[in-house]
Amino acid sequence: MDARKEGLLRKPRFSAQNADQPPWVNVLLKILPVLYLAKFLGTAHPGGGYRSLLQGALLCSAVGDACLVWPEALLYGMAAFGLAHLLYLRAFGLTPLKPGLLLPLLLVSVLYFRLLHPHIPPQVVWPLLAYSVVLVAMLWRGLARGGSAHWGALLFVLSDSVLAWNTFTYRVPHGHLLVMTTYYSAQMLITLSAFQNPRLKSH
Repeated sequence: MDARKEGLLRKPRFSAQNADQPPWVNVLLKILPVLYLAKFLGTAHPGGGYRSLLQGALLCSAVGDACLVWPEALLYGMAAFGLAHLLYLRAFGLTPLKPGLLLPLLLVSVLYFRLLHPHIPPQVVWPLLAYSVVLVAMLWRGLARGGSAHWGALLFVLSDSVLAWNTFTYRVPHGHLLVMTTYYSAQMLITLSAFQNPRLKSH
């Protein structure tokens, strides 16, 4: 592996850590909004399979956020977020199926991954590919569900796409701000889908 790619693993560009703050402060600042959403789901409308799955996904996301403060925990963070997307996927369900959405999503994701591939450290390629498959599946089901889940899934993928580009290729102007705003907006919109009719159409 060349020195530039080794450096990405030692000090990835997605890290939100501030050198002037201890790591636990960075962890707390990152996970508080997501933990609040999980708590909000439980107190506003306790119970229900869909809400419980969303809560589980939010808690897994908080673990992933915490892991990404430390560069050496990158793969653990990806695993936590992968589990979060599996829980979102389970919550969104398979009806309506809308298989026509899947092919264009797969084509776009394959093209994007091919752009990233030359810049990804070898030991990250397969975990990132597996994560991407789960992310695309979550997007497919979020789009099919409609409502705020539709927009939340889209924003989540946008956030991760900018994050990956920032991490493995070149910095996007104001990339960190874009990643975090789209990420928290995505989590909020998916959370709000618990209060909507699951067949609500998106416009």
